[in-house]
Amino acid sequence: MSRAIKRLLIGGLIIMTMGVPTATAANENDLKLTIVNPQNLYDPTPNGYSTAVIVPREARVAYISGQGGQDSTGALSPDFAVQVRQAYANLSTALDALGARPDQVAKLTVFVVDHDMSKLEVLTKNVKEMFGEALPAQTLVPVPKLAIDTMLFEVEAVVALD
Repeated sequence: MSRAIKRLLIGGLIIMTMGVPTATAANENDLKLTIVNPQNLYDPTPNGYSTAVIVPREARVAYISGQGGQDSTGALSPDFAVQVRQAYANLSTALDALGARPDQVAKLTVFVVDHDMSKLEVLTKNVKEMFGEALPAQTLVPVPKLAIDTMLFEVEAVVALD
């Protein structure tokens, strides 16, 4: 590469980075999620989720892979409620490993095998136990089956890290 081209490239990089702000220390309130439940939409909070969640600009984002209801030995209970409880315990363990708390979860996607309305009570109870008032945005996807034949539930999360 010629010296002239190198100078142009380096000059372009300098110009491109001149407008980039430098990192500043954010206070804890700047890193909190903002929950949005518009008044003119159905209130989703009784069902354990929020309409939308805004992740602060200063946050890093982590994606937690789907957590199923396997215990530490890999065993799965045949009971849906037991699998859901264990999956949320596994999600909590993953959050701990990231140094994150449940109130930093912006979005959940849950997958339910053979979903029917009778399963919503179990799902809502577990979400409210884990997240309290800081309910993340959430999507439920009914599926015919998951990665393991006896798996009935899976939850994945998007987390805003400090």
